[in-house]
Amino acid sequence: MTSTSQPLLAIRGLRAAYGKIEALKGVDIDIKPGEIVALIGANGAGKSTLMMTIFGRPRAKSGQIEFDGRDITGVPTHEIARLRIAQSPEGRRIFPRMSVAENLQMGADATECSDSEREAGLERVFTLFPRLKERIAQRGGTLSGGEQQMLAIGRALMSRPRLLMLDEPSLGLAPLIARQIFDAIGTLNRQDGLTVLIVEQNANHALKLAHRGYVMVNGLITLSGSGSELLQRPEIRAAYLEGGRHT
Repeated sequence: MTSTSQPLLAIRGLRAAYGKIEALKGVDIDIKPGEIVALIGANGAGKSTLMMTIFGRPRAKSGQIEFDGRDITGVPTHEIARLRIAQSPEGRRIFPRMSVAENLQMGADATECSDSEREAGLERVFTLFPRLKERIAQRGGTLSGGEQQMLAIGRALMSRPRLLMLDEPSLGLAPLIARQIFDAIGTLNRQDGLTVLIVEQNANHALKLAHRGYVMVNGLITLSGSGSELLQRPEIRAAYLEGGRHT
């Protein structure tokens, strides 16, 4: 993790709504280059909305989103993707009728890259997730839940992101598979210095992995600190760890 003071992603006073329902009520978040930052909170807290608003859907009502010093608050979604911000959305939205190889190709097509960069990207994904290499010709829809999650993350990685945003990567996965997913994210961060924003209800996994974390309640950030600090806090343990997953 680098110690540079300039954040890669800076969010200030962000508000967003669905119709008349305000989902984000003035959110401030910083993510520095090379950091893994976890955003935790119960279902309905606004975590996924924050991630989607960074990508321009829904549009921010007010506030500012800066990426690498550039204001991207009003920038169209396809242009944001070209800045090499990649998202693996909740629910593993892969293309079920396409093969593993074709799904990964769709990720590479999101940004302009050379054949050699594409080959290097494939190699990187297959090193992280060897199971995908074994299933390269298989249709995405026939993969297990864990394999589909690997494919969704692999597809995001094919765009060679500077910032990878993961929405509930452990949702619905067996604990062992969830751990493999989190281990892969940690490896990417250590080896490549990849900057990651991870949105999770699984606070235990996410905060153990993250350098820093934020807690969101009803569209507001209520707590922030290092991952280990937040794990030690009794109110975090009571709300997000003791009773297991909040759905």
